[in-house]
Amino acid sequence: MAAPEERELSQEQTEKLLQFQDLTGIESMDQCRQTLQQHNWNIEAAVQDRLNEQEGVPSVFNTTPSRPLQVNTADHRVYSYVVSRPQPRGLLGWGYYLIMLPFRLTYYTLLDVFRFALRFIRPDPRSRVTDPVGDIVSFIQIFEEKYGRTHPVFYQGTYSQALNDAKQELRFLLVYLHGEDHQDSDEFCRNTLCTSEVTQFVNSRMLFWACSTNKPEGFRVSQALRENTYPFLAMIMLKDRRMTVVGRLEGLIQPQDLINQLTFIMEANQTYLVSERLEREERNQTQVLRQQQDEAYLASLRADQEKERKRREKQEQKRREEEEVQLRLQAEERKKRNLQEEKERRSEGLPAEPMSDHPDSLKIIFKMPNDTRVERRFLFTQSLSVIHDFLFSLKEAPEHFQIVANFPRRVLPCLPTEEAPVPPTLQEAGLSRSQLLFVQDLTDE
Repeated sequence: MAAPEERELSQEQTEKLLQFQDLTGIESMDQCRQTLQQHNWNIEAAVQDRLNEQEGVPSVFNTTPSRPLQVNTADHRVYSYVVSRPQPRGLLGWGYYLIMLPFRLTYYTLLDVFRFALRFIRPDPRSRVTDPVGDIVSFIQIFEEKYGRTHPVFYQGTYSQALNDAKQELRFLLVYLHGEDHQDSDEFCRNTLCTSEVTQFVNSRMLFWACSTNKPEGFRVSQALRENTYPFLAMIMLKDRRMTVVGRLEGLIQPQDLINQLTFIMEANQTYLVSERLEREERNQTQVLRQQQDEAYLASLRADQEKERKRREKQEQKRREEEEVQLRLQAEERKKRNLQEEKERRSEGLPAEPMSDHPDSLKIIFKMPNDTRVERRFLFTQSLSVIHDFLFSLKEAPEHFQIVANFPRRVLPCLPTEEAPVPPTLQEAGLSRSQLLFVQDLTDE
């Protein structure tokens, strides 16, 4: 059963009380309530002091922020630094605070009611991001018109592009969400963000992205980072291969204090970037090695393919040559066979050799190309084609030849031509009874 003091708490205070107990592990509910009351129910400040007592360091590592971070979905320790507004001191300060308290409560209550009712009538126009780059450019122009050009270099791109560049370049990304309606935003921009030391520090150490939460792009980032108050800064880096929020700075902070806090966050997380750089270099070297191996394999494969191609071409050429030789041999064999058949046909068509005592007979001695001599009797009335057929039918006769007579030297027209379709007879050719004729080989001509 809850204590009597706990029944007097509002629902919001009860939720903060239970959340604070879960975060700190304090069993005594009274002790949790006292701690929260000392910090005006600021749960982050209370958790900060509690962890400071346990660790003895001027920082708070919060594993579970009051509202979940959509950028950092894993269970990582987030450095949180909250600067609370100074409380009133002295009778005059407390008097002014108590006098203004009802008006302030009434104003913020009515404003919250009005905003809550307005959501049902007209959706928040900031929830629709149509021109994120235009939102960034517009914010930068308004910022420079109001605060001048001495400021950290704004990243002129979307939040997603800034995250991607920081990831690729292995750099810290500092995100600033500008609450235009907050009372501390103007002082923070003039006296902290736009100072030369902060500008030089940020420009030399990290990427800087900023936008107003009144812009759709800034409102979208605000919904992701879940800031509690303004000014709000978040440090983001590549950690465990994902872009992670490693630091949150909320409240009005002085220039040197901001530099110190950012330096602390960077030094606390520098090992992750170094580790990521080493892993990336190792991955790049592995990739280069794999690429070299792939190129060597492809070169070897191409060489093997070229060898195989040449081997196939050589085999194909050898096969064609063998086929050509076979075809040539077959053609020669067929030619020889045809020639032999033609010789036999010519031999069978020759007239019988006349007797030596025949009155019209004559003896012709043929001197062959191989210097052998062949003789035979013919009749003066027979055609010169008979002499040609006789010589053609001889085994030692060439395929193409001509018959030459001496005294006078002339080639006998043994074959028909267009001028002389019918060859002359031996008598018309002027041969004598005993004639020597020369057979000349024309096969190679």
